[in-house]
Amino acid sequence: MSRRPITLVLAVACEALLGLLLLVLGGYVLVNTLLGHATDISFALPLAVFAFGGGAALCYVSWGLFNLRDWARTPVVLTQIFALVVAYYLWTSEQPRMSLGLGAFALLTLALVLAPPTTATLFPAEGGSRNRR
Repeated sequence: MSRRPITLVLAVACEALLGLLLLVLGGYVLVNTLLGHATDISFALPLAVFAFGGGAALCYVSWGLFNLRDWARTPVVLTQIFALVVAYYLWTSEQPRMSLGLGAFALLTLALVLAPPTTATLFPAEGGSRNRR
């Protein structure tokens, strides 16, 4: 199957969107830190570096998924599981709108990446495997 199913393309878009969001938030933290608006610089700078690294990693994973690399599905699933954990803690900290938004986004991405058409494309039947030895 050479054509990418819509479920795979949408999963790629969701993962890339999350990666780009992390990059933007990292930039936001860095700019505010450089402008002197950070309360604790020793916390803000590592947070910005972590956000840049995480955003770059998520963009790389979405690129791998778009290029039909079967290894890319596992990081996508793990990312969404972590997002569900964050959504839970947002809920317990009385931020229901953010919690519901992040939780719905994570569940949508999980459904797309675990959908049968995506699975069939990434892991073809044993006879037509791309990873034949």
